[in-house]
Amino acid sequence: MRVLVAGYQHETNTFAPSKADWAAFNRGDSFPAFVHGAAMLAQMRGVNLPIGGFIDAARTRGWQLVPSSWCGAIPSAHVTEDAFERISASIMEDVARGGFDAVYLDLHGAAVAEHVDDSEGELIARIRHAVGADVPIVVSLDLHANVTLRMLREADALVSYRSYPHVDMAATGELAAQLLARRVKLGRREPIAYRRLPFLIPLNAQSTWMEPARSLYDELIELDRDFGTVLSFCMAFPAADFDECAPMVWAHGEHAEAAVQRLYASVAETSQWSSELLEAREAVNKAMALAATSAAPVVLADTQDNPGAGGDSNTTGMLRALLEQGAGRTFPGRVALGLMADPQAAARAVAAGVGSTLTLALGRAVPTFTGAHSDAPVQGEFTVRAVSDGRVTLKGPMMTGVTVQLGACACLEIEGILVAVASGKKQMLDRELFRMVGIVPEAMKILVVKSSNHFRADFTPIAAEIIVAKAAGPMAADPADLPWKRLSPATRTRP
Repeated sequence: MRVLVAGYQHETNTFAPSKADWAAFNRGDSFPAFVHGAAMLAQMRGVNLPIGGFIDAARTRGWQLVPSSWCGAIPSAHVTEDAFERISASIMEDVARGGFDAVYLDLHGAAVAEHVDDSEGELIARIRHAVGADVPIVVSLDLHANVTLRMLREADALVSYRSYPHVDMAATGELAAQLLARRVKLGRREPIAYRRLPFLIPLNAQSTWMEPARSLYDELIELDRDFGTVLSFCMAFPAADFDECAPMVWAHGEHAEAAVQRLYASVAETSQWSSELLEAREAVNKAMALAATSAAPVVLADTQDNPGAGGDSNTTGMLRALLEQGAGRTFPGRVALGLMADPQAAARAVAAGVGSTLTLALGRAVPTFTGAHSDAPVQGEFTVRAVSDGRVTLKGPMMTGVTVQLGACACLEIEGILVAVASGKKQMLDRELFRMVGIVPEAMKILVVKSSNHFRADFTPIAAEIIVAKAAGPMAADPADLPWKRLSPATRTRP
């Protein structure tokens, strides 16, 4: 069997300050840069991305792969019309050439374009129109997909990640290959059942390293065993202002309806979806008290400036709280924050060199969902402790083996606090992102990470405790705080 493979990854926060243009899909800062043809197969094989898992599974099964395009950009506001149409055109040109028996798509599922809310559903529909009803189309999705009825209608089968942090991305590609094999063996689509939840789930409550999600996904796997289904539960990305933004449960298989009803009954219990959030100063005070007696780092998540959810990774609320509470004076050289995206500061630091002292205004004040701006840049004297070209291969459980390119980077010290500054944007989900600028995360007393949950995969093993902090930023930790305009009236913003 010959399978055309392609991918398009973007998580859209429609309330975020900046959009994903064509250049964003070509930078290679958060994801590998746009790649087409045979080079895509070589680059993606063996990496912890869905397409990597599908490639390995397909080769094991003896399938021939017909490579099209793959691209991804860091979460932000809308994908521009130009970017989406370029991505779609590249894939559709390969579809038009034919010469394949099935299609596999590595999609995110929460990409909103300027001109089409459900851009993945649009892409699947374009392919379906070109190949006809009989060619199988199988899709892997992120756990944060906002799964639409169009996606379910146009694809033969879809399957999503089962972990957050997403340590099972390649495994999900393997599941997609399983679904494709089942579809081909049956000779028709398997029965499908689905139910949408009537409420949004905050990102910080979604981690599968914690309850309730940990037990709910264990139940999902047990139900698959009992019913012979392939179930998925997307907790959704609760910052995309369109009518189908909401969690979804679905399953493929002869007993799909029974499996969905059982899982839905468990996930729809509203009282379980809560999480503790502390204001910035309160979080820093708690971290300092814990760090005084702990040998391991205390990790604080700067969740409302998470570049993995649409932030630009450049707000200064947590840095200001550290400075105001004297964290760097209490633990000199053992308090670190990252990544702070500030290309001007990074370029100046690299030009000045290690050991230099610079007067800088670090970070930016950005518009937030409240209508106000985040904290002002931090003005002060910074010492350059290390510099880097920003090219780093990730080694943690998420995106293992993926190389990112963040441009000029530096470690800047102010009042005993080390700040990992980058030219590009990348969620702090891997300890290598600290190490690339000479910061040894395991040696720190306090680590501030611009992330919501993905950091847990690589930082939990070294953390004395994890604290989630709310500093002013563009990504609302509570979906109810967002100024929704187009969300379905049937969907509540809180469980």
